Order: sequence, then structure tokens, then C-alpha cells
Amino acid sequence: MDSKEKVIQTIRMRGPVIPAQIAKVIGTDILMASAILSELVSKNILKISHVKFGSTPLYYLPGQESRLQDFAKNLHEKEKRVYDLLMQKKILRDKIAEPVVRVALRNIKDFAIPLQVKINDNVEIFWKWYLITNEEASRIIKETIKFDKPKKDVKPVQETITRKEQEKPKEEIKKEELKRVMPKEEIKKEEKKIFVDKTAEDKFLSEVKRFFEKSNINLIEQKIVKKNSDLDLVIEVPSAVGSLTYYCKAKSKKRISDSDLSSAFVQGQIKKLPVLFLTKGELTKKAKEMLSKEFKNIKIKKI
Repeated sequence: MDSKEKVIQTIRMRGPVIPAQIAKVIGTDILMASAILSELVSKNILKISHVKFGSTPLYYLPGQESRLQDFAKNLHEKEKRVYDLLMQKKILRDKIAEPVVRVALRNIKDFAIPLQVKINDNVEIFWKWYLITNEEASRIIKETIKFDKPKKDVKPVQETITRKEQEKPKEEIKKEELKRVMPKEEIKKEEKKIFVDKTAEDKFLSEVKRFFEKSNINLIEQKIVKKNSDLDLVIEVPSAVGSLTYYCKAKSKKRISDSDLSSAFVQGQIKKLPVLFLTKGELTKKAKEMLSKEFKNIKIKKI
């Protein structure tokens, strides 16, 4: 059995370990043990924790996530309280959480998984306990937000459109039939919807692209979240050490809130990219406070 196999076998039996423990098992120094563990992580054979034993992260096999709870006692006092709260509640809503709780949730990355949930026209962040399934999380979130939704009138059954009718090609609808059920003004609007290229028409995207050109920034991906006001982008930014890839959130609004920054922060984490936030407006007082304390890795640029 070579050193790597011995390391894997040891972790399979013991659970999460630190390099010093592995060094004793394979009879080497901590530096060499750390190198072996890092190599196994790079090959996706092992995982590395955010929670630390002293000042050292833990190495563990996929499937041993539940055993990280044995090391939760090493969390800071405030983080441990939020850890206990999340374990009990299973789901926490970022929007209504106290600032200290929101900060702690972003620090206990092993145990708190961010979920982006679209509610009506807004996107909110919910945090799930890391051991519950997405299906269970979805059920709890639905229970949480069901009282938020505005009441809608229930349409008669005969007014609902069947799936077959939705899939029916528009060419099969005769022009005369269309005129009978739709005024001329609405026909014109409908025709425009069919032929308009929304991307080409988005003025804010064009403005952002001009900014990128002036700054020698290369645009890799683009998505219009909301026309003329909200963009999701992936970019390459030139630097002294070469081009750096960023997730870029661009918003055209007068006031940028802490929720805007929080959403961009989570997207950056999901994409594993640093965040550049472009705006035409000003940050709220709370957003500025969060930026200096919680979102230090977000770079703000006004255009």
C-alpha cells in the first residue's frame, strides 16, 4: 500500500483529519503530508473544510460531511449560535435575518448552503442546513413564503389554456380569427413581440459594453435579467499578472441596497469567481456598512 492509499484508508476509518495526524500514520513530516492531502483534493478524491481544527482545515472523503459536526465546537461563539439555529430551523431567510446572523451564515460555509429563490419578480437568498435535500428545502421555503404571495383571483376552468393549445404553432391561427378576439392595437404589439431582438434593444447592456471597451475588459458571457436595468455577466479584467475572470453584476438603479450586494456575493460564490458590481447609482448606508464588513471581496465601480 503506497502513501496515498494509506491516507485514503486512514480517513475512511477515522473520518476528517488534519495533516499532523496523517504525518504520523505515514511516517513523514507535516509539509509532505499536507502536499499529499492537497494533491488528493485537486483530484477530487478528498474534500477540504472551511471549519478548522486550531488553524488547520480538515480533509475528508465525500460522504463524510455529517462528521464535520464533530468539529462545530471550534466555531466562534456567534457562528456556533447561528450553526445551532440553522440546524434546528433547517432554513433561514437572509432578508429577515439580523446582520450578525447574515455574516455568520456566510462564514460557516461547510454547514450553510445558499439558495437563490425567485419570489414574484424578486430574487431572495435562503440558507439551508447542509444535510437536508433540495426537495426538503423547497418544501420548507414554500411554507415560509406562502403568506407573502399576493392573493390572485382564480380564473374559471374554461379560461385556462391547455398544454396542447400552448404548443400549437401560431401559423395555424387564421388572421380572421385573430382579429375577432384581439383589437388591432394588440395585434401590432403581439407582432412586435415576435420579431423584436431584446438583446439588441437593451440600452443598459450597450452602455455597459461601451464601458468595457474603454476599460479593455473582455465580455465572456451576458444575460439580461431585467431589460434596461439588470445584467449578469462574466468578464475578463486585465491586470499586471494577466487577465482575471470576474462575475459581474450590473444594475441601473438609483439606490443599491445590501440585498443587491448579498445576491451578487452569493452568485460569485456559486460561480467561484470574484465579484465586480457596476452601478449608475449610490449605495445605501446599510449597503456601505455591509461592504466594509461582510462583502470586502466585492469591487464596486460606478459607470
